[in-house]
Amino acid sequence: MPHAADRAGQAGGVLVYVLAVLAACANALASVLQRKANRDLPGEDSLRLRLIADLLHRPVWFAGVAAVTAGFVLQAAALAAGQLSVVEPILVIELPLTLMLASRVFRTRLHGREWAASLGMTAGLAALLYFLAPSPGGPHGVAWQAWAIGGTVNLAVVAAAVQWGRLGRPGRRAAAFGVAAGCQFGLTAALIKGMADRYAQGIGAVLTGWPLYAMVASGLLGMFLLQSAMHAGTLVAAQPGLTLSDPLVSILWGVLAFDEQVRTGLPHLVPAVAGGVLMAASVLVLTRAPAFAEQGGAGRPADAGQPESGRTGGARR
Repeated sequence: MPHAADRAGQAGGVLVYVLAVLAACANALASVLQRKANRDLPGEDSLRLRLIADLLHRPVWFAGVAAVTAGFVLQAAALAAGQLSVVEPILVIELPLTLMLASRVFRTRLHGREWAASLGMTAGLAALLYFLAPSPGGPHGVAWQAWAIGGTVNLAVVAAAVQWGRLGRPGRRAAAFGVAAGCQFGLTAALIKGMADRYAQGIGAVLTGWPLYAMVASGLLGMFLLQSAMHAGTLVAAQPGLTLSDPLVSILWGVLAFDEQVRTGLPHLVPAVAGGVLMAASVLVLTRAPAFAEQGGAGRPADAGQPESGRTGGARR
């Protein structure tokens, strides 16, 4: 019955979108809760375990961790049913969702610019997904050579970003650590997809396979880099690289390692790139919203050298 099969496929596609949006909502809640927990911690604790030790004494941080866990489960479910190149770009809508929630929690007002940027991000995302039209790859899994080469390159980029950031001022550190965290989360998403693919062989295959444990380690490293990024400088500096590097790395993993297919040719690539540019521009506008203009760690503005209108602080998760 081809019609029944088509309906089942369409329902599965809708489910992927719903799960990805719910994951973005959970991540947005986590962003606000964890920013509330650590916005007054010392900024110099970036890349130090003392930062995590301090957060362990704050109940609101654990609420944020619970939201992160829910987002992780929803993301894993979405990746089990869909492609990396579909799920990860959808998670970018976490940013406007975070902004809307933060405006309520921190009692700031959203202006027309922020609403326009949110609509722009949605339109850019829709254009990117529509014109690239990602589709699943072959039934075969990712070869170990692809995991080894891709993982090594991914981690090398993360290490290079961290090292570059350590040599700079707070703004550069925040931006570099944000890119590092986003790239690490991109690798984590690929490992989640690899783990989800093994689930078809049974729970035993998941528990005995290396992707599960590599995913846990990668996720913990990403969380550590994320906390460090938000304490190194302003959210304005950290958020763009964090928000954009994650889906970019995930799409590369999807196309190059998982053999996911995207449409090529100028009639499709030009509007897809235009959608990506619109998304990037919208991210830059949203990260400058008043709802993100909070005090940073150590009882001081996150970047003391910036004008008052450019100061932000806190943490994404």
